[in-house]
This record gives sequence, C-alpha cells and structure tokens, in this order.
Amino acid sequence: MIAKLNKYIDHTQLKPFASAADIEKLCAEAKAYNFASVCINPCHVALAAKLLEGCDVKVCTVIGFPLGANTTAIKAAEVEQAYTDGCDEFDMVINIGALKAGNVDFVRDDIAAVVKAAKGKCVKVIIETFYLTPEEIAAATKLSCAAGAHFVKTCTGFNEGIAKVEDVKIMRANASSNVKIKASAGIRDLKTALTLIEAGADRLGTSAGAKIMEEYSNEK
Repeated sequence: MIAKLNKYIDHTQLKPFASAADIEKLCAEAKAYNFASVCINPCHVALAAKLLEGCDVKVCTVIGFPLGANTTAIKAAEVEQAYTDGCDEFDMVINIGALKAGNVDFVRDDIAAVVKAAKGKCVKVIIETFYLTPEEIAAATKLSCAAGAHFVKTCTGFNEGIAKVEDVKIMRANASSNVKIKASAGIRDLKTALTLIEAGADRLGTSAGAKIMEEYSNEK
C-alpha cells in the first residue's frame, strides 16, 4: 500500500455553482486528511487561503480554465491576482488549438508566461489528453518541461476525458526527470488512484478525496 496517500491528493471543488459553504467544507476535509492541496476556482482563493492559514495544505487554483483559450496576458493576470490572494499552486490549461495546429512556439511561450507570473511557485500544465493523440500528448509534455513547468496534468474534467494509465505513462516517458505528473478526472475510488500512481502519477486531482481516504483506511 502507498504510504502517505493523502499527500498525493489535490482535493478539488471546481463546480461553477460552488458556494463559500462548499469551499469551507472542502477546506475542513483537506485539513482533516492533510491533503496536498485544495484545488478551487480563482474567486475562492482568498477564502481558502484564510481557512487554511497555518496548516500544511496548499491552495491551488486553475488558470485559463477550462478551455485554455484565454490570451496569454489574461492567463498571466489571473496568476498575478491569485498569487496576491494567497495561492500556492497554479493549474493552467494550454491553448489546445495552438498545439493541434503545430504552433509549438506559442504553446511554449504561453506556458512560460504563466511560470514567470507564478514567481517560482508550482505550475501544473493541463494538456487535456482527451483531445490529443499519443504523439500530441508527448509533444505537450515536452513543451511544458521546456517552458519551466513543475507538473504536467492530464485533464480538466470538464468533458468526457478521464485520467488514463496509458496517457500517464506517455507523459512520464516524455517528462524531464524533475517534472512531475498529475492525473486528474474520473478518479473516484482507491483502486483507480493506486493504479494511476503505479503508472507514474505523483499527484491526483479528485473531488472524491475523502471517500478514497476512507477506503484507504479500511484497507490498511
């Protein structure tokens, strides 16, 4: 059994109708299980930072989410605002259309602008594997590494895409040794979580973190 499974989990609440009460519940669960982070929409960052002050759980938000089609300047501005509000980690969506069109310089520069705006804090790049071929997954992973990202991430969870073992393996095979992999979307039970970790995932994005940890406790 994986030791410290809790620290693999980004406890996630990205629903468009999420309220302050939902964020309070999320943060309380994250503190109880000592998860790696909570992952929330930018408008909730200041609240989460206040709720998690003084504990080991980080605040993560999403940038250019969920389509990745914002301009680079807007993505950087989102990072700057979230940074000011107390954010620790930034999960950005690439410009998927640019990648599929082969405009690799734009994709790399888009990511690099977010990395620069994050001022050394953790940037995870969502490549949205659901829309990509294996070759595009490999290319997006390499571009993310070249742009200075700390993680490459599978999916937003805002379409039919889920984290797949084969995609995680492609990402792991093409990532630099210092760049980690985050699997996200469709992770709702312990078996799926452990399978993705075995495939090479270093972090898991899931809204079922509490459920997974209950299963984990029962298995130990």
